[in-house]
Amino acid sequence: MFIDSVKIYIKAGNGGKGAISFRREKGIPNGGPDGGNGGRGGNIIFRASKDLNNLVSFRFSAHFRAENGENGGKNNRIGKSGQDLVISVPQGTIVKDADSGKIIADIFYLDKDYIVLKGGEGGRGNTFFKSPTRQAPHFSQTGEVTKEYGVRLELKTLADVGLIGFPNVGKSTLLSVVSNARPKIANYHFTTLSPNLGVVKYYDHSFVVADIPGLIEGASEGQGLGHDFLRHIERTRMLVHVIDISSSDGRAPYDDYLIINEELARFSEKLAKLPQIVVLNKIDLLENDEPIENFKKKIGKDVKVVPISALSRQNIEGLIKEIYDILITLPESVPIDIEEFGFDKKDNTAIEIEKLDNGYYKLGGGFIENISRGIVVNDYESLSYFWKRLKNDGVIDMLKDKGLKDKDTILIGNIEYEYTE
Repeated sequence: MFIDSVKIYIKAGNGGKGAISFRREKGIPNGGPDGGNGGRGGNIIFRASKDLNNLVSFRFSAHFRAENGENGGKNNRIGKSGQDLVISVPQGTIVKDADSGKIIADIFYLDKDYIVLKGGEGGRGNTFFKSPTRQAPHFSQTGEVTKEYGVRLELKTLADVGLIGFPNVGKSTLLSVVSNARPKIANYHFTTLSPNLGVVKYYDHSFVVADIPGLIEGASEGQGLGHDFLRHIERTRMLVHVIDISSSDGRAPYDDYLIINEELARFSEKLAKLPQIVVLNKIDLLENDEPIENFKKKIGKDVKVVPISALSRQNIEGLIKEIYDILITLPESVPIDIEEFGFDKKDNTAIEIEKLDNGYYKLGGGFIENISRGIVVNDYESLSYFWKRLKNDGVIDMLKDKGLKDKDTILIGNIEYEYTE
């Protein structure tokens, strides 16, 4: 079974809670606070694996959660950070936001970790809140709670060369004779149901060739297998267009050439502009060279045409040389240019104020969310600290500019607070 697109759910670890603790030592009757900070939650990391070539394992496991950070402890002990969760995927996998379709990461390199979600920050212990006027704070800060997100994984095969063409033209046979790949080969349409990769050796050099499942007319609109696999040649540096010049299936070679190129152009302008070699396969079935010459006349001199027989291995070395000579003139593949996007980007300075009904104000934003994690509603010192932060950091003045008056209500999260002058 081959799966190259799947939706999964990921969640970074929550931050641990800060501790509320006081020193209790012999000879120190009035020991101060010693509650430690909570640990940071684990990250969600994607890593490319050379041992994977499809996403089938994700069909049976769709939810991935990193470890939560541990709570802080007494004696200012900091909670242990949660363990990162590493998700292994095939090289070339794209990670997208399932809702917007925006690309988050291109898992392109084998030696690089891609942090897609960062773990929640640990909460501050009560030691942090000690001040000259607050000697024994009986409150701490909770850890940051992370959200679960849906992402779509899409595999875009990494190969230098993409073999394209109608079904049953001999692409799999060609791949098997030029490389170390051993694809399934049979004399019927759609033998290839998934991209096959092979490494081609040329003297001291090598390059990777991908055999893409056969395209048919209408592939760019989802007909046949083509639409599902066209994305696998989006990364290739050049195309080898295989055509059955013997017309053994009763097809017209030049018409096939036009149809496939039209499908490529409909799917992607970039694909249509890739360098292309046309391989006229199955010349061992021809009685003379007339079909080859007729094809060359129709296609013109600007397109490189190489006649071969993959089955009898005629002119295989010549084809490999032609491919290599073009490849060395082309730039190397690079990761997709991604517009900056991230789920968990937080602006801890952001303050959002929304005036609701008469006398009601909704307060939010990263700054508010951060300091409100330390609120203990039934603790006077905790509330006092919170309102002091709002005043000292200018939030109250911002609310007054919006019309805040004595006895008005401020909504923070799901808790209402009455403002008094």
